[in-house]
Amino acid sequence: MSLNWQTIGTRLGVFKVNCKGLACLLVFTVSICGSAPGMCPTACICASDIVSCTNKNLSRVPGNLYKCMKRLDLSYNRIGFLEPEWVPALFEKLNTLIVNHNSISSIITGSFSTTPNLKYLDLSSNSLKTLSSPVFQELRVLEVLLLYNNHITQIESSAFGGLYKLQKLYLSYNLLSHFPLDLYTGKHKLTDLVLLDISFNHIQLMPIQRLSSVPAKHLSGIYLHGNPFYCDCVLYSMLTFWYQRHFSSVVDFRNEYTCLLRSDPRGYNKLPLLHDNFLNCSESTVNSSFQAFGFIHDAQVGDRLIVHCDSRISDAGTHFVWVSPDNRLLEPDRETNNFKVFRNGSLEITDAQLEDSGLYSCIAINKKRLLNETIEVRINVSNFTVNRSHAHEAFNTAFTTLAACVASIVLVLLYLYLTPCPCQCKAKRRKRKLNQSSAHSSILNSTPPQELPADEKKASTGKRVVFLEPVHEPKHSQNGKVKLFPNDNIIAESILKTTRTKSDSDSVNSVFSDTPFMPST
Repeated sequence: MSLNWQTIGTRLGVFKVNCKGLACLLVFTVSICGSAPGMCPTACICASDIVSCTNKNLSRVPGNLYKCMKRLDLSYNRIGFLEPEWVPALFEKLNTLIVNHNSISSIITGSFSTTPNLKYLDLSSNSLKTLSSPVFQELRVLEVLLLYNNHITQIESSAFGGLYKLQKLYLSYNLLSHFPLDLYTGKHKLTDLVLLDISFNHIQLMPIQRLSSVPAKHLSGIYLHGNPFYCDCVLYSMLTFWYQRHFSSVVDFRNEYTCLLRSDPRGYNKLPLLHDNFLNCSESTVNSSFQAFGFIHDAQVGDRLIVHCDSRISDAGTHFVWVSPDNRLLEPDRETNNFKVFRNGSLEITDAQLEDSGLYSCIAINKKRLLNETIEVRINVSNFTVNRSHAHEAFNTAFTTLAACVASIVLVLLYLYLTPCPCQCKAKRRKRKLNQSSAHSSILNSTPPQELPADEKKASTGKRVVFLEPVHEPKHSQNGKVKLFPNDNIIAESILKTTRTKSDSDSVNSVFSDTPFMPST
């Protein structure tokens, strides 16, 4: 029985083939899947759509790879830098590229133009130092990017621009000193990013205030353990909040979160950050951080308050319900008193009252994914008028106390520096001034004194008065005026103290004598 290819093809009803058609089909397949006859380079191992060229001392990608491969492994080679020609041909079906443990030190823009459909790119364990902008813009569908164990110290804000589908980014074991906040805010933020591993870098401070506005869907995937954080109560509050929300990034690595005292920057003593409030942080500091992250909401009586259910599974098909402090079930499209729940999970309190205070629970349920999550939120409603009266009374008390203190200080200063002088002090000062003025103005009087009564003469026996005339230097043209005392060291007190036995009349005559008065030697 002879075999007729044309007859078999006709009977099967598929198509007509002959020997010439089979040869054309073979040539077409080779042109699609590879240009070399063997379709696999000698330095590589090929298995179906997987090509492994590991540890072959390669400095560039082999040029004879077949184009229908989906996974290419170039790890443990000598590739030094990535440029637009490092992949010699266009590989549209390639979705996984592994280039770890090479010597890549730089990436030039356009290096991935021949691999536009990559979903998984591994550049870990290389020598990258900076990521300029933009170097991954051709990878529009990339979902996983591994850059851990490099030497990256700086990442420009637009370095990951164009990665609209990126979900996981691994940057651990690098030299980053600042948290890459541009990944969550700004022009080039990654809206689908659910995992950022930035553990074991050199980050000491975190932008906690700005991170408070990032949804829990993104916060739950931030891994920060192994960084040399400074001991800070605000950081402790944030991590405690994440732990209470059961974020796996904190729950799974709780013991890896340590901090350093500012007085010990070299890290000789690492302190546990999440163990029984080791930092002894105040309750007000913790509550303020919880309020910033939406765990605590404050309102006044009569206010309209909207509380969002910040769930990690807030995608399409998620159903939200709320449970009030008195265990009432609050559902969408069903108003209960002054409560209303929207389909996106937000809770509205139209007219807040004091009895509305308490702990509320938001339950997010996704039946398609078989997931659910419970988020607890505390609402505090206070009366503004009562608080204002208390504050006014406290202000009055404080002001009165301050005024009394100031008055006391003023009185003490007046007493110390402005006390009036007693009368005795004034009399002594007046007497001293009169004595000084009489001593300076006394001169020798040429008129004889008047006769005193007899009883006064007896009382004045042994007393004498000397009237001195100011001393003038003698001049040659003057006559008869000389110095009263030739020696300047003799003073008037020596005259007054000299004892004489003559009568008062003799002393008067001696005073008014024309002859010069000479002291006794």
